[in-house]
Amino acid sequence: MKIEDVHRKANLVLDEVGKVIVGKENVLKMLLTAILANGHVLLEDLPGLAKTLMAKSFAGALGLGFRRVQFTPDLLPSDILGVSVFNQKTLEFEFKRGPVFTNILLADEINRSPPKTQSALLEAMQEGQVTVEGVTYGLPKPFVVIATQNPIEQEGTYPLPEAQLDRFLVRLRIGYPSRGEEREILMRRMERKREEVEITPVVTPEEVLEMQRAVEDVYVSDPILDYIVDVVTATRRDRRNLEIGASPRGSLALMKLARAYATVEGRDYVIPDDVKAVAVPALSHRLILKRELWYTHVSQESVMEKLLEKVPVPKFG
Repeated sequence: MKIEDVHRKANLVLDEVGKVIVGKENVLKMLLTAILANGHVLLEDLPGLAKTLMAKSFAGALGLGFRRVQFTPDLLPSDILGVSVFNQKTLEFEFKRGPVFTNILLADEINRSPPKTQSALLEAMQEGQVTVEGVTYGLPKPFVVIATQNPIEQEGTYPLPEAQLDRFLVRLRIGYPSRGEEREILMRRMERKREEVEITPVVTPEEVLEMQRAVEDVYVSDPILDYIVDVVTATRRDRRNLEIGASPRGSLALMKLARAYATVEGRDYVIPDDVKAVAVPALSHRLILKRELWYTHVSQESVMEKLLEKVPVPKFG
């Protein structure tokens, strides 16, 4: 698929989702960018900010299968992956596939389940497959996990370990709508006269795969590669604010997202602004702050933003 076709179809998807989600254009654009980069998304924000609706709307507009799993303390790995059941007619065990066998899996409040259940998603997220009782099953393509968690209610939760946080390509925060946006939400609800919202598929699953493949053809020049490395290296050298900076997986995530962002913008090459646009959501959750900063309410995002300002931007022409 040509880049101009990816750009056109991406705009169709964003327009369709925009019929349901009021405002938040940057968040929607970044979520679509992550999907085109074939990465997983962590939505971390307060309840009631349309995290579930956003995930479901993208699945509908992209024509993809969608399943939702509510993570609870009693959720077992088999509840996600599936289980073998004995068939009395055939006298054989049959594998009953769990909700992970879909295109977009919404892991709602992922931090409410114990680590054993959280880790059940690791192989699926990293390898695109699951192994149950020694048998490996491939997952549908594309496969994207969109996980949510509430940052303020920590009682009875199991914080995601850094190794699992690192598996998410981006972490996004939605934020409250503006006054005008909130009024528009109310008006739309009155006009449709029902709770349910309708989303029309504007692309097919095959086209989504073609769009993902087109990202691999986006050109990244040597100065841009150096810039990506410099941005990630800056996180490792900031001993004042950070205990640990981003790993090479962060560099790869930054490059993948920058290429996908360029395609959404309609370009077959990456510019510095692409890297700057995706750096904060791509790297913030990979940083471990100094302990004393937690008490001053300094966020990983704010530290990343300041680091980004200090890294020299390559000049062209």
